Amino acid sequence: MGIEQIAVAGEILAIIVRGNFSDLGVHFLTPNGFSQQLGYIQHPAGKLIQPHIHKPVERAVNFTQEVLFVRRGKIRIDFYSNHQEYIESRILEAGDIVLLASAGHGFEVLEEVELFEVKQGPYVESEDKVRFEGISSDQAVVKDEGD
Repeated sequence: MGIEQIAVAGEILAIIVRGNFSDLGVHFLTPNGFSQQLGYIQHPAGKLIQPHIHKPVERAVNFTQEVLFVRRGKIRIDFYSNHQEYIESRILEAGDIVLLASAGHGFEVLEEVELFEVKQGPYVESEDKVRFEGISSDQAVVKDEGD
């Protein structure tokens, strides 16, 4: 299908959208309660989307969620629990997108990579991140979509 959720005990850690995913229409891939919404939209030529504005709505954001767009290259994402315990890994390639929704994550660049990252702001690194020691390359358990 081209869309995969990484979840542990019912908590969504990440949503991966593979570069080959395609489906006509509007598809929001995140639950409504997520502070970062990820949607996929495909319309044919000539489709009209009614002009609109977004009204100011006060929102409380408790955790940073980020979206990475892999423009080129290859990267391994290692997923960790909130207790900094390694769970599993996935490989992302050019065209893939991942929403990192919760818990921990780390990366190893496998081929020179170019990414776009989108997350909520304002960003204050000293208050926003807890860094910890992760796994080594030979400890990675890389799962394929659907494993």
